[in-house]
Order: sequence, then structure tokens, then C-alpha cells
Amino acid sequence: MPTANPFQSFSSVVRDKPIKEHKQTFDELYGEPENFLEVEVINPITHGNSSSSMYTDYEIICRTNIPAFRKRVSRVRRRYSDFDSFRKVLEFESTRVVIPKLPDKSILNYSNRFNDDYIEERRKGLEKFLNVVAGHPLLQTGSKALISFIQDDRWDKHKFM
Repeated sequence: MPTANPFQSFSSVVRDKPIKEHKQTFDELYGEPENFLEVEVINPITHGNSSSSMYTDYEIICRTNIPAFRKRVSRVRRRYSDFDSFRKVLEFESTRVVIPKLPDKSILNYSNRFNDDYIEERRKGLEKFLNVVAGHPLLQTGSKALISFIQDDRWDKHKFM
């Protein structure tokens, strides 16, 4: 009985075996992935006319085929304070996941918080936050707060605390 040569290279073993080729179909190449979740934070709108009553909200667009989500496509609007409440709910809801920080709230530059550049930086930070949170496998499948925040027209933090 011949013994395998422990010093034989892997490539020579592979080279000696025929390779079965599988031609990918169009759907395999360009079709919808098995599970996907896309989240965008876009279109900031500032409301109000005096600095004490002004606020900016952001549109959250979600596209997914993950079964835990009720809608395949959703659009909601959230304020920074909603993101802040959502983050606190996530910390309360899941002790096994480290929840990332939100972009800083501008206390020092309070007068600049409605500046276009500041709003755009905050939008990018909120989108990054939401993508990290939504991308976590434990939160994707086990957080009712995540699904509600991304998909429900009204966000009520009290439902989760």
C-alpha cells in the first residue's frame, strides 16, 4: 500500500484532480443576495424659524429581505434626539453588544448646528452609527427596537424600556 508523501505540495495534489466547473447563472451573478440589509440616512430637513424651536430631522431608508423585518422597503424620519433615545434603548436591551457612540452633539458651536456643513457631518455620523448597529447579527435578528426605529412611522422609546 503506497503511503502519502507528507512533503508533497498541495498544488500538485490539486493539479492532479479534475476540477468541475460551475457556470454561474445571471441570477447568481446579479440577483438579490440571500440576506441583505441596506440603510441610508439622507435628506436632512431643518424645521422651525427661531433657534430655540429649530430642529433637523433625517430620512432613514431601509431595504432588506431579512425575515425579522416586516417591510422590504421603508422610509421614516428621525431627529437626533430619536437616535439618542434609540441608542439608550439598545444599551438597555442588549448587554452583550457594544453600542457605538453617536456623533457629538454640538454644545460649543450651538449657533452653528444648523450650518449645512455641520448638518452634513452629523448625517454621515448618524448613517455610520446606524449601519454599524444594523449590521450586527445579534441586533439584526433579536432587536425589536432596531426594527421599529428603522421601519415604524412613529418611534416610541417607552415601548422598549
